[in-house]
Amino acid sequence: MDKIINAISTLTSQQDPHAPLCAYIYDLEQLKSHANAMVKALPSNCELYYAAKANPEAEVLAALAPIVHGFEAASGGELNWLHQCQPQMPLIFGGPGKLISELSQAIDLKVDAIHVESLTELRRIIALCLQKQCHCRILLRMNIALEGIAETRLTMGGKPTPFGIDVSELDAAMDLLRDQPKLSGIPLVELVGFHFHLMSHQLDVERHLALMALYFSTFKTWCHQYGLRLPLLNVGGGIGINYADPQQVFDWSSFCVGLAHLIAELNMEDVKIRFECGRFVSAAMGYYVMQVLDIKHNHGQWFAIGHGGTHHFRTPAAQDHNHPFFVLNQDGLSAHKRQRVDTELALDASITPVLSNQLVTLVGQLCTPKDVLAKQQYVKSLAVGDYLVFTHAGAYAWNISHQHFLMHAAPRRLFM
Repeated sequence: MDKIINAISTLTSQQDPHAPLCAYIYDLEQLKSHANAMVKALPSNCELYYAAKANPEAEVLAALAPIVHGFEAASGGELNWLHQCQPQMPLIFGGPGKLISELSQAIDLKVDAIHVESLTELRRIIALCLQKQCHCRILLRMNIALEGIAETRLTMGGKPTPFGIDVSELDAAMDLLRDQPKLSGIPLVELVGFHFHLMSHQLDVERHLALMALYFSTFKTWCHQYGLRLPLLNVGGGIGINYADPQQVFDWSSFCVGLAHLIAELNMEDVKIRFECGRFVSAAMGYYVMQVLDIKHNHGQWFAIGHGGTHHFRTPAAQDHNHPFFVLNQDGLSAHKRQRVDTELALDASITPVLSNQLVTLVGQLCTPKDVLAKQQYVKSLAVGDYLVFTHAGAYAWNISHQHFLMHAAPRRLFM
């Protein structure tokens, strides 16, 4: 709490004294501590890549670069950005619908691996390598059946989706790789492994271990079937955050203990197991802060309108949940600060409602009823000028929001 109070005091001291606050606050020490713990818990033949789509801020990348083994990009723009910010870091390139220019860019950057999503993409990579007279490394992303494993809230495979290659096309992919041209006697495109990412928002350790077991057994079956000795298996990310109950955290340490047993049981010690996690790495280090502009009673319910909204912080709308938050009352700041807030936000504070022990819906400034961050949540006390502090705002938040809708100003940003 002291960190947030100090951060808010810093931000308000640096801005126009007549402007209410709207900001993202990122705790980089928390981020580094969490990422370090994740890497240290992994079995020795495993590695962690950070999926930059979760939060690609330069400061976030700089904090993670000494800890993680590399970064994952899902577009040419991300490839450029990651290479620009951290040119020494290994990169991998995934995602459906890659442009030919993006594939060319990935080859030129000598990324560690391109995750191939279709036969068309594989043919394009082979043609580009032939044109450039160079080699590149690939993984085939496969969409396999879940075989009785329960789905999560967001399932990426195991059913018809745009992601990955259908198992029925694996023979054709192997034929393309076998028959491709060679450069100095070496195939242009080297298959170094397979990539599976069937689930996101995973909260259950045992279910995720069952998924790993499916990945491992499928990998071994295909290696035997096609006579392959592949060094790498990418098992994706997909570890979730329970926004409804943030205290329920995926037990990464227990998962890694179970993973080590599974690796030994299925003789996967000689294969590099690569994770590419995003949300689980960075979500908890972020806070989104809106200062309350107005409180109103409408059709029997209370609404608090904050300076900001889902154009800055789309996570609650995208995930359809009430986002966790806490209220920092003006009493939490200095008396001088409290007096300044009163004069800024209420010309006549005496007529402004002050809520006590009420349910209130927290909304933003947009001209749409969908601009809701949390519905009918209990607050002990809330007044105009108070701060709504939304936790777990470090992933899929600012960077996925419709930032230019209504042309509101961007939120401030502070990296602690």
